[in-house]
Amino acid sequence: MTQKSKSQSLDASSAVAQSEAFIIKHRNPIIIAAVVLVVLIGGFFALKAFYWGPQGEKAATMLAKGEDYFAAGDFETALKGDKQGFVGYEKIAKDYGHTDAGNLANFYAGICYAQQGKDKEAIPYLEAFDTQDDVTISPAALNTLANCYASTNQLDKAVATFKEAAKLSGHNSLAPICLKEAAQILESQNKKAEALALYQQIKNEYGTSITAQDIDKYIERVSK
Repeated sequence: MTQKSKSQSLDASSAVAQSEAFIIKHRNPIIIAAVVLVVLIGGFFALKAFYWGPQGEKAATMLAKGEDYFAAGDFETALKGDKQGFVGYEKIAKDYGHTDAGNLANFYAGICYAQQGKDKEAIPYLEAFDTQDDVTISPAALNTLANCYASTNQLDKAVATFKEAAKLSGHNSLAPICLKEAAQILESQNKKAEALALYQQIKNEYGTSITAQDIDKYIERVSK
């Protein structure tokens, strides 16, 4: 093997390793746990403010019954129901999908599946969730969907969805995280110019964030 072939092989191996490392990193439940925390803090208020319509009151009441299971990490019961009056987020999404509360059930069901490591199953629910013009629930949904795309090797979709999540979340702490995750995927695909643009965006627009603290080393790496 020539030196040039060896170099190309090493570059390809490095890209694959980075991609695999990205997926492994985002299998870490800490990422989804952060999303769950957003939901638990803002879930009720978002539900009341954005999703509670007159035709969806029954579905909204059913959603509320699942909060305890969701908060306790009993995602299987949250999904499937408890046979004691709570039918589960899956059935709420199926039966009341035309309502705002049914729409939110898609989000909860997707998060539950993602928490169980069932990203393929999570994707249809998260895709079905109709995002709203808010800076908590909708960006969290898109961030989770992007991670699910990444873990199922749908990397182009993951990048696009991370960018969408960052744009929707505005200047909260989630935006630079999403941009960095998108950049890391692009870097793993050897799309250095696109990755550099996102790293620079983090530095320029979110320079005081925790994510930006070590951003210079990423910028330097893709600038070579």
